[in-house]
Amino acid sequence: MDQPLRIGRYELASRLILGTGKYSSAEIMARCHAESGTAMVTVAVRRVDLSDRSEKSILSWIDRTKIHLLPNTAGCFTAEEAVRTARLAREALNTDLIKLEVIGDELTLYPDLPELLQATRILVKEGFTVLPYTTDDAVMALRLQDAGAAAVMPLGAPIGSGRGILNPFNLTLILARAKVPVIVDAGVGTASDVAIAMELGADGVLLNTAVAGAKDPVAMARAMNRACEAGRLAYLAGRIPRRDYAVPSSPTEGRIQSRSQGS
Repeated sequence: MDQPLRIGRYELASRLILGTGKYSSAEIMARCHAESGTAMVTVAVRRVDLSDRSEKSILSWIDRTKIHLLPNTAGCFTAEEAVRTARLAREALNTDLIKLEVIGDELTLYPDLPELLQATRILVKEGFTVLPYTTDDAVMALRLQDAGAAAVMPLGAPIGSGRGILNPFNLTLILARAKVPVIVDAGVGTASDVAIAMELGADGVLLNTAVAGAKDPVAMARAMNRACEAGRLAYLAGRIPRRDYAVPSSPTEGRIQSRSQGS
């Protein structure tokens, strides 16, 4: 039997985390969240009016009795900025959860790892449940874990690129040694990317553009849900070993002799 995903003190019924940006409407966003089965969604603190609770605000379309808010520090380029944004999110949204992003390069949106590690240490000391967005570097993932991160979130590919899991081997190195949940974050393009991440043993996947930017976002959200479940089940079932040569599907021992072999 599988166990629910636990991140810090939080237990999630789904291993799929969605975003809230780029949707054509708040109604479409809400339908996608429902079809995906997600129990946690991200909100960019610096790009949303946290005080707005009107129908125009995406926050009014999120049922917080069923879905946890995961504020993120998207758009922050220093540890100081990220820490300040996290504190604002905690006060405005009444949650200690934070997806920590400290961007180091505007073109690739890769994280600034020294600043990320510094911000993680500060926020953990202040009682936050920190989920840092990082590269697929096993050394950095372990350092973030040692700094007190409740999960590590290595990228599958650059944010919004839709390129899928570019370095599965790097992810397996992290998965083999991490003692906290590993959530693959960024780069997912379609459902098969989610299935691959889960088959590798990832504890969850976070995505946004792959659903919000799809021709039919609601249908894609449903596909992501099924891919996440299928990938997780395949991982738990245990795949067959890879071999260099063919192996007959039928047994080769104890078979009945053919007519040409005589009686």
